[in-house]
Amino acid sequence: MVISGVVLFFSIKILLESEIEEELYSNKNRVELILESDPEHQGIPPVIEVEKVNRDQQRVLNDTLIYDPLQDEIELFRQLSQTKLINGQHYKITVRAMVIESENILVAIVSTFLIIILLAFLFLFYFNTNRNKKLWEPFFINLNKIKSFSIKERTDLNLIDSGIIEFDELNKELKALTAKVYSDYQNLKQFTEDISHEIQTPLAVMQAKIDTLVNATPINQEQYQQFTSLENDIRKLKNLNKRLILLAKIDNNQFVNDQIISLKQIFEEAIENMTELSSATFKLKSNADPLLRIDPTLAVVLCNNLLSNAIKHNYKDNEILVEIEVDNVQVLNQGKAPINHPEHIFNRFYRESRNKDSSGLGLSIVKKVCEQYGYLPSYMFKAPETKASIFGYHCFKIQF
Repeated sequence: MVISGVVLFFSIKILLESEIEEELYSNKNRVELILESDPEHQGIPPVIEVEKVNRDQQRVLNDTLIYDPLQDEIELFRQLSQTKLINGQHYKITVRAMVIESENILVAIVSTFLIIILLAFLFLFYFNTNRNKKLWEPFFINLNKIKSFSIKERTDLNLIDSGIIEFDELNKELKALTAKVYSDYQNLKQFTEDISHEIQTPLAVMQAKIDTLVNATPINQEQYQQFTSLENDIRKLKNLNKRLILLAKIDNNQFVNDQIISLKQIFEEAIENMTELSSATFKLKSNADPLLRIDPTLAVVLCNNLLSNAIKHNYKDNEILVEIEVDNVQVLNQGKAPINHPEHIFNRFYRESRNKDSSGLGLSIVKKVCEQYGYLPSYMFKAPETKASIFGYHCFKIQF
């Protein structure tokens, strides 16, 4: 770009000088013709000057600075001076032409280059923008289709062809991948349903046989305790199976009936049910009634698991607190000290205590429900409010 600018500058300068010299010689010849008919012609200063001389003089072609009264400034002229014998009289004819200064030429060239570059940039930007828009249009259409694709609905991923080999290859692989993912999802869903049925049925049969044995044959105290222990184990196994199946269903996004739910109402109903089934006492404090868009079944599961966890780990049936705010809910149960590893509290099968009634899945189910709806579960221990009290509160908080 710089080299072309320099070449253009000198080319224009040489061309202008050549044109000026040609014009000077042409004007000189015109003046000679005028002098042949009008010997007293004086010219038009400072462009044309005619002077009578006594002898022939050498021709001179040079640059000169002359004050131009019209412009009121000194200008650079290219001048040609030559004597001519006309009708026996020597005349010195001087013709001049204004020269465009190098600085002006340079400014003109630079300005022209800048304008050309700007126009070229605007043209290329417009051309590339429209070309890229047309080129990438099929890609973005397919991208939106992929974003709206749901594995829960049996809809084919109809991607449009772009005519570009790489994009068409990508579309082909995406179609194959989504078909396989949907097939795996259906198989996993069917497996979840099958295992639920296959495990629950033998457990129910075992429970029925134990009941028959207990009622049909005389048993001593030791045998009765063994049967009771066996019944408890079966109950725990049934409960564990239900919770694992629930986790699998949540993972598979099988709860899709989202509705606007009153969190306060769900907790009130859950507390009422828990009060009937246990000796726990609850205190519900509600400063707001947040409305959540959530599947009703999962809302009940969330509340029940939080309350069940509080009941299992509460100290000597002390009062359990439920505090509802506009953007969160907290469930608090009394305890003497914080748990040792709070970072693992929401992991599957993690047990901080040796409570045999705990499956280790309640809080992991809470976490799964929160993940599905973007809620944030957390744990903290609130220290005793006074030095006289040795009890603090285990606080489980769900931030909406």
